[in-house]
Amino acid sequence: MSKTNNLKNLSDLLTIDAKYVEQILVDFIREEVTKVGFSKVVLGLSGGIDSALVAVLAAKALGPKNVTGILMPYATSSKESISDAKQVIDKTGMQSFVLEITPMINAYFKHFPRASSLRRGNKMARERMTILYDYSAKENALVLGTSNKTELLLGYGTQFGDMASAINPIGDLYKGQVRQLSQHLKVPASILDKPPSADLWLGQSDEQELGFTYDEADLILYHLVDERQTREELIELGFEAERIDQIQRKVQLSQYKRRLPLIAKLSLRTIGRDFRYARDWGK
Repeated sequence: MSKTNNLKNLSDLLTIDAKYVEQILVDFIREEVTKVGFSKVVLGLSGGIDSALVAVLAAKALGPKNVTGILMPYATSSKESISDAKQVIDKTGMQSFVLEITPMINAYFKHFPRASSLRRGNKMARERMTILYDYSAKENALVLGTSNKTELLLGYGTQFGDMASAINPIGDLYKGQVRQLSQHLKVPASILDKPPSADLWLGQSDEQELGFTYDEADLILYHLVDERQTREELIELGFEAERIDQIQRKVQLSQYKRRLPLIAKLSLRTIGRDFRYARDWGK
C-alpha cells in the first residue's frame, strides 16, 4: 500500500459519531453552566467554523435567548466574517450585537506604530476577551471557549485571549472533527467552505501561517497525543519526519499556554498542585 493511501485510511480514525457527540456536548454545556448557578453564556462570534459550532451547540443546550454572540470586528476584518456570523445568529435565534474594537486597538498602537502583526493580533484577541468577560459580568453569564484541540495542542491562539474561557465544549475535537460536527448540525455552507482564518489582518490564513494543513496536523497529533506513538512509528505509517518534528516542537513550546499560571511551591497545599480537586471543598 502506498504512503498516500495509507494516510488516507488513517484519516478514518478521526471520524466521529456526530449525533452522539452532539448530545454529549449539548449535555456538557447545560450541566457545566447550570451546576455553578448560571443560565446564560456569551461568546465571540468571528464568522468562523469554531465559534459557529459552539453557538449552535449552546443554543440547543440553553435556548437561544440565553446565548449572546458578540461580533467584534477590527477595521481590517473581512466583511464576509460579519455576514457569516449573522447567518449563525439567524439560524440559532441567539442574542447578539456588534462592537467595533478599532478605536481601542488604534489608541494603544498609536504609541507603538511599528508593532508587528503578531503583537497587533494578540492585542486584538485579548481586547475581544476583555469585552466578553465584561459583558459576562453584566449579564451574569459564563464565557464559552471556541478553541479546538488542534489549535490548543499547537499553541495556535493567544494566551488570555481567544484561548481563555470558563468552559470549552470543543477543546477535545480536532479541526476535522469540528468540521464533521458542523456539517451534521448544518452550520451555514459559506462558513464550512471558506479557508480557516483568525481574520486578524488582511489575507491572514491559518494554514499558511502554520506552514501545514489542519488535516496533516490532525493526523500527526492524533498519533502523537491520543495513541502515544513515537516519531519512528509515525514515520513507518508514512508521515514525513520533518513535518512530525515541526508539529511536535510546536506542541512542546506551547505547553505553557495550556496550564494555569505555575505557582512556586512553598507550603504543604499549593494551589494547582496539591489543592485542585472538588473533594477539597468537603461536603
